Amino acid sequence: MPVPYLLIKELLSIFIERRKMKVTYKKSGVDIEKANKLIDKIRKRIDTTRVPGSMDSVGGFGGCFDPARSGVKNSLLVASTDGVGTKLKIAQIAGKHDTIGIDLVAMCVNDVLCCGAKPLFFLDYFATGKLDGKIWEMVLEGIIRGCKMAECSLLGGETAEMPGMYPKGEYDLAGFSVGIVDRTKVINGKKIKQGDVVLGLASSGLHSNGYSLIRKIFGKNEIKKHAKLLLEPTIIYVKPFMELMRRVEVKGAANITGGGFYDNIPRTLPKNVKAVIKKGSWVMPEVFKLVTKKAEINERELYRTLNMGIGMVLVLSKKEAEKAKKILAKDFKLKSWVIGQIVNGKRETELV
Repeated sequence: MPVPYLLIKELLSIFIERRKMKVTYKKSGVDIEKANKLIDKIRKRIDTTRVPGSMDSVGGFGGCFDPARSGVKNSLLVASTDGVGTKLKIAQIAGKHDTIGIDLVAMCVNDVLCCGAKPLFFLDYFATGKLDGKIWEMVLEGIIRGCKMAECSLLGGETAEMPGMYPKGEYDLAGFSVGIVDRTKVINGKKIKQGDVVLGLASSGLHSNGYSLIRKIFGKNEIKKHAKLLLEPTIIYVKPFMELMRRVEVKGAANITGGGFYDNIPRTLPKNVKAVIKKGSWVMPEVFKLVTKKAEINERELYRTLNMGIGMVLVLSKKEAEKAKKILAKDFKLKSWVIGQIVNGKRETELV
């Protein structure tokens, strides 16, 4: 006896619906439960970054912070966002992920410092095609360490699993930081004048810039060979910088990141002066000698791409600069050098 058409249609409909039920978000490549378990696992470590004003918000829709508890009354908030560029590629090639989080924090909080602000809190964004718990945990541990070095709270973040967006084993990072400064102590460069000097604070190496150049001149085997040198984390200057703010007058500050000396130093200068930087007036880390020997590019390009051993510059009077050098050396074991001076001219950097 022939099966009625309506019955066949109904059976097909049930079959199709059941097939649909077999497709889940997890099977599509996004494991929400796994991400939640990882966050719960590391929640106590995140709590160790809490500073006065932080409110428990991990897992919420937003992070709360009470600026009234920061101790700064006549205050302005300063915000910055950044990433670590293609240094991520070096970490992924080397299979070393435990310090890249420090770099992420450093890139944001060091920018906030240039306005004279003390970092209050930090948020991170981690994106990947498929979440690898071990890698994620190593990255986040680095972020936690960075927040402790910066004396700021890891207030929240986002972990995004996006199948098809990133190749296996790859991930991307972004960071966001907010700081606070007394509006009468904002560093804006307006007090800089002819006769002031440029104090260069030592970098730990490449910090988090110039890695597209590094990958161009080094093959994968060389990257693995020099991984420790290439992945040396960016110095977080928060503690020494804030101590200097208490004890000397810092007229200008520039974080030497992408754009090197030529693009970053002018950002802190007024229109009527320029910075003249004397090459060879500081000790250059070994990694720059390695890159300089390997790279077939002109000198200007090097100083515009890399920090060349100077992670941050401060503009001070000559007397204050000498005082600052002693504070940095004695209290923080941080090397610094007077690397240049401020002269009349248009807003620019000149290397001699």
